[in-house]
Amino acid sequence: MTVTRPRHLGVPVERVDGLAKVTGEARYAYENAPASPVYAVPVQATVARGEVTRVDVDTVLTWPGVIAAMWYANAPRLATGEDSELAVLQSRRVAYRGQYVAAVIATTYEQAREAARTLHVEYNAEPHDVELRPGHPGLYRPGRVNPGLPSDTVAGDPEAALDSAPVVVDETYRTPAEHHNPMEPHASVALWDGDGLTVYDSTQGAGASRDRLASLFGIPPAQVRVVSPYVGGGFGSKLAPHPHVVLAVLAAKQVGRPVKVAVTRHEMFSVTGYRTPTIQRVRLGAEPDGRLIAITHDVIEQTSTLGEFAEQAAAATRVMYAAPHRSTSHRLVRLDVPTPTWMRAPGEAPGMFALESAMDELAIACGVDPVELRVRNEPAADPESGLPFSSRNLVACLREGARRFGWQGRDPRPGVRRSGRFLVGTGVASSTYPVIRRRSRATALAEPGGVYTVRVAAAEIGTGARTVLTQIAADTLGAPLEAVRVEVGDSALPLGAIAGGSMGTASWGTAVVRACEALNRELAARDGAVPPSGVEASADTADEVKAQEKYARHAFGAQFAEVAVDVDTGETRVPRMLGVFAAGRVLNPRTARSQFIGGMTMGLSMALLEESVLDTEFGDYLNNDLAQYHIAACADVRDIDAVWVDEEDPHLNPMGSKGIGEIGIVGAAAAIANAVHHATGVRVRDLPIRLDKLIR
Repeated sequence: MTVTRPRHLGVPVERVDGLAKVTGEARYAYENAPASPVYAVPVQATVARGEVTRVDVDTVLTWPGVIAAMWYANAPRLATGEDSELAVLQSRRVAYRGQYVAAVIATTYEQAREAARTLHVEYNAEPHDVELRPGHPGLYRPGRVNPGLPSDTVAGDPEAALDSAPVVVDETYRTPAEHHNPMEPHASVALWDGDGLTVYDSTQGAGASRDRLASLFGIPPAQVRVVSPYVGGGFGSKLAPHPHVVLAVLAAKQVGRPVKVAVTRHEMFSVTGYRTPTIQRVRLGAEPDGRLIAITHDVIEQTSTLGEFAEQAAAATRVMYAAPHRSTSHRLVRLDVPTPTWMRAPGEAPGMFALESAMDELAIACGVDPVELRVRNEPAADPESGLPFSSRNLVACLREGARRFGWQGRDPRPGVRRSGRFLVGTGVASSTYPVIRRRSRATALAEPGGVYTVRVAAAEIGTGARTVLTQIAADTLGAPLEAVRVEVGDSALPLGAIAGGSMGTASWGTAVVRACEALNRELAARDGAVPPSGVEASADTADEVKAQEKYARHAFGAQFAEVAVDVDTGETRVPRMLGVFAAGRVLNPRTARSQFIGGMTMGLSMALLEESVLDTEFGDYLNNDLAQYHIAACADVRDIDAVWVDEEDPHLNPMGSKGIGEIGIVGAAAAIANAVHHATGVRVRDLPIRLDKLIR
């Protein structure tokens, strides 16, 4: 008799942890309650540059419930002497406004908060520089940009090609600083047990956090455990430890009790990272028919005086379109600001806004349809490396999107379509994101009764990782879904890659497949017999990842948007958005669509709303809460849809999948900006597209 093995991949399986989340059974970082915890509340610097000269610790120690107050003079010393963002309370120096300069520890949160609010700190303030601007004397070329890419590239002679090109677009585009604002704010609970340390944290990489904390406190990684089974969103802000984690561990060491630290929404605008603002000059030289001769993309960004973070905003330009003459560059300036960090689609999100806006301007200059312009400039291989693409279906996405969106017959003239009091327009932009896979390990355990447990230190940040790993394991084992339990979110589990760069499923999934395959072989050798102690197998993908073939691996997509702009107020609405993506094999259509639409919604937010407004006089962000930092709400998202084209790619991983967590935001802002120009004839090159820019 033939036995049909269950197939779960490609099926819209509901989240296996959904019930735990909606009933409150799922425990997030701050909800962990070790015995007799106390609470630490930080005190933030009120100057943007200078030195702390005095902290009135003695006064707050007389307050009810206050156990200790820490600052540079009495805080425990870290093992590393580096002057970085994580060297909390290790120096008198203030590198940015909002930096932690002290902390109060008390038996209740309310007591600690009130004491911290009144703690008197004196400073020797110094002149500060917090404004990113062209021509800044401190601009320099970084050695590399995230994630280890060359800062500059050049091929051919782009300057000569631009000088002789029949059609030239030469424009500057700007994106503001943006803050992540995940649903769950950052929080940590730290407790020491002798020389051992346990931290309950909201992190996108438990193993990476463990290693960083071990280094900071001078103890072996084996003595540190970071636990994070559930994370309420991160968008990149939780990829690496931030000062609050170090503060929790320092405070626990100081008082000898478990310490809880919760970062308020207000504090998150200072100490948990943000997307750097960018100033991007894009130059396109083309033949009259729109075929590109030259592309240059030059980016200016900021970093802090504490550390360097160089966002790869021009990297996507290196792979998008064919042109024999091309160059990209990145320049940074160190300012008296917090260090930027990864934010959903770092590099690609701001960089593709600039490139795809410029492509729209080129289409208008050449009198070529914007979809057709992109098709005409499709490369046969990676334009800079020369590597073949493992798969590239951008043209298929553009064609399918145009068909579904009703693009055919679009009148290219701007500002001529009205619906009542609204000017109406449509726009298009391309999307891309690299396909990354990193080393991971996993174990698979078979227990009597046909039950399996799979373990890997993956991160469940709300994307559905636990669900798709369960599907992968069940398919590989030939078992029903309900027979498989997947454990994630603990540094004590086998090594897992971080949940960033859209690499999670590819990295963890490969390890899970190999561990389950090894378990199948072990069970076959035993004729299926499982002893009471179970049968376990493991896998390490280091050699497989290292030996993968040389291909240019990227996901691609096309974004279409329709906007309606009020002719009197300039208010912009987005009645329709459509994203069409080519992302390999889609493992779970339900969670995949959620990720695509989430990214597109974040792109809409980027286009119309999000902007961290800097007060240059005080060096702080003015709109540091969700009352003033506007993000898209349900009312802003009308008809939004995401679909995908079938794509088989044998050069990726055992599942044939590409990452999908970030590509949805890429190109979305440009599609909306291009639609706004089509509606109004006004080209907005500096995000967000506020109504005052349109009315002017």
